[in-house]
Order: sequence, then C-alpha cells, then structure tokens
Amino acid sequence: MTNKTIFIIDDDKTFCGLLADYLQGENFTVVCAHNGEDGLSRLRDTAADVVILDVMMPGMSGLEVLRSMRTFTAVPVLMLTARGEEVDRIVGLEMGADDYVAKPCNPREIVARLRAILRRTLSTASASELNEIMVGDLRLSSAERAVFLNDEEVELTSTEFDVLEALIRDAGQVVSKDKVSESALHRKLGAYDRSIDMHVSRLRRKLGEHPDSGERIKTVRGTGYLYVKPRTEQ
Repeated sequence: MTNKTIFIIDDDKTFCGLLADYLQGENFTVVCAHNGEDGLSRLRDTAADVVILDVMMPGMSGLEVLRSMRTFTAVPVLMLTARGEEVDRIVGLEMGADDYVAKPCNPREIVARLRAILRRTLSTASASELNEIMVGDLRLSSAERAVFLNDEEVELTSTEFDVLEALIRDAGQVVSKDKVSESALHRKLGAYDRSIDMHVSRLRRKLGEHPDSGERIKTVRGTGYLYVKPRTEQ
C-alpha cells in the first residue's frame, strides 16, 4: 500500500493541504489540483492509483470531470459529496465512480476507503483463482482483471469488475447485496446505500442481454442479484 499516488481534485485549498499532509503521513504520494480543467489535464500525465474528486467545484463540476475522465482512464475514483446530497452520489456512481465519502469527513475514513479500493485493485488471487471464468459468451480473467464479451474486451471500472466477479463466481445462484458489497467494496451496505444497485445498473448497460436467454443480471427483490446462466449451461 506504500508509495501509491493519490490525486486530489478539489477547489478547497485548505482542505487539500490538510488531507495531503494526512495522506503523506500514511505513506501515500499526493498530487493536488484545484479545478476541474487543471485536474483533467494533469491526470493524463500522472500515474495516479486513486483519484479523490470533489463534486461541488465552481466552473467544471466534479461530475463533469468524472464524465471526461471515463473517456480515457479507468482509474478508481473516490467522490467527495455534500452530506445529504444523495442525487450527486447516485449520479456519480452511475457515471463510473467507485465509492464516495460525504463531507465533512474524517481523514481516517478517507484512508480506510482508499485502502479498500487499493486492496480490490492490487490484490492477487490464489493460484487457483487466477484461472479464467467462462459463462456463455462472457470470459472473466482475474489475472488480467479483464472481461471479454465474444472475445471483445469490455471496459469496466475497478469496482464494476469486482461486482461482476462476485456475481459470476456464483453464476446461476442468488448472491445477496451484502455479500456483493463486502466482496466489491469491502464494507457492509448502509440502510439506504444504493452503491451496488448503481454498479449493477452500469454492468447491465455495458454487457447487454444474453443472446438466447434475455436478462443477464436479475434482481431478486429483497435478496440480491443473480447472474443468469445461458440456457445451454443450465
């Protein structure tokens, strides 16, 4: 976890300075930008491991930055949202953010979320888990952290990959939201937390339906999700 680069994009210079000091004390390398345009420009030339992105910025908002980022990088994004602004969180997750923290926030919580994201991104599975998983027309490679549909790679964010992996490893069985959250986000879901719903929604759009059996990921109301096996494998 040491020497990982965290790129903070936030117009609040005082907050950035305090957070950067704290993260450096936790052995992270920190880069800061104080507006969306500068952040986007510098991100193209910065090997960031995680981006911390404030939603509420003047000029180019955090959501606009996120939309542009996702056209050229899949780097994990931790959003900073105003407390109570659920719409920003939902929209951000739908656009490809990996997780969020509501301001005002404790730096220790940010570090915990960062480390959870990095564990998901950097963890190496056991030798037996490095094998590819094939379900119908979809192939998932844990070693490459890549997903292929009919041998064409599907661009997924880090969290989308982890959500899909949690579902596809139990293809044909219902997986609870709590289990998916603990596998993909390394935390339990709160009572009104729709993070997993948003990631599943994006997966549905990116993967489409099964050619022969319709819906690929089903919602089982009150329980969780089921990755449907194609009829030929049932």
